[in-house]
Amino acid sequence: MKKLAILDDYQNVAMNMADWSPLAGDVEITVFNDHLSDEDEVADRLSDFEIAMVMRERTPFPRSLFEKLPRLEHLISSGMRNLSIDIDAATDNDVICTGTPSLGYPTAELTWGIIHALARHVALEDRETRAGAWQKTVGVGLRDKTLGVMGLGRIGVDVARVGIAFGMPVIAWSENLTQDKCDEVGAKLVSKEELLRASDFLTIHLLLSDRTRGLLQADDLALMKSDAYLVNTSRGPIVDEPALIDALRGGRLAGAGLDVFDVEPLPLDHPLRNMSNTVIIPHLGYVTEENYRNWYGGTVENVRSWLDGTVINQMAGRNPTTPG
Repeated sequence: MKKLAILDDYQNVAMNMADWSPLAGDVEITVFNDHLSDEDEVADRLSDFEIAMVMRERTPFPRSLFEKLPRLEHLISSGMRNLSIDIDAATDNDVICTGTPSLGYPTAELTWGIIHALARHVALEDRETRAGAWQKTVGVGLRDKTLGVMGLGRIGVDVARVGIAFGMPVIAWSENLTQDKCDEVGAKLVSKEELLRASDFLTIHLLLSDRTRGLLQADDLALMKSDAYLVNTSRGPIVDEPALIDALRGGRLAGAGLDVFDVEPLPLDHPLRNMSNTVIIPHLGYVTEENYRNWYGGTVENVRSWLDGTVINQMAGRNPTTPG
């Protein structure tokens, strides 16, 4: 019997999000709810497993980890793209890597929840109302405010279209973005500098890669309006986190809404936990029942097919540090 490890099931829901019966009798399933950051500890945990399922980039799989797992035969990732898995190293170590169907719209929806929360101080007013206070802040409306979208992939496009529906001028930039692509959604193509200077709300929708890591540094943030808001539901390291914290503390930005961070889970002593001009949530962009059912149900299908001799949804080999 093969052994399957399901990693980083923070909410302890994996077994309820799919019908696992097709694997009964052939696969023994173990679910881990805690997160391990140390590679040697991960290797020790997985040493007896032939199959592992990882949730997004929560647990990276570099070459060094594959080399510590000689029994591993099949690695499944939620979604068909996971830049924290070295697919080429997996191939070199005779490990099949497969992915699952994934939805993009939940992240776009959450982005707008964060924008509204920032504009109308929802988190702060919620806390104050529960404590007995009443109407402590004055929010801002969205109509006629400029929405800056950094990256017009499928998520960025959804975000841009909602902004237009709210009556917001939408501007966009990414390194290879064209005006033709912007025209498809009614956005205006601008330079990176203009995007930073003009945005009232700047939202990031880029893949993390060598090209985008540290894309926004202190000098970039200094170009933004002091009453502007930055939203990041993509990946934490795209923005220089210490520089962002410094800008928020110094009043050089009105606020930030963050679903992603340099280190996840966010350390208990992290300064962002104690800043009143932020909305912080624990990487919930993709966390919906619909996505979880896709991912865990897809895991069942991938493993069952593999056991029966056919590999489906195989992830292509690539250098995991290059842009997607």
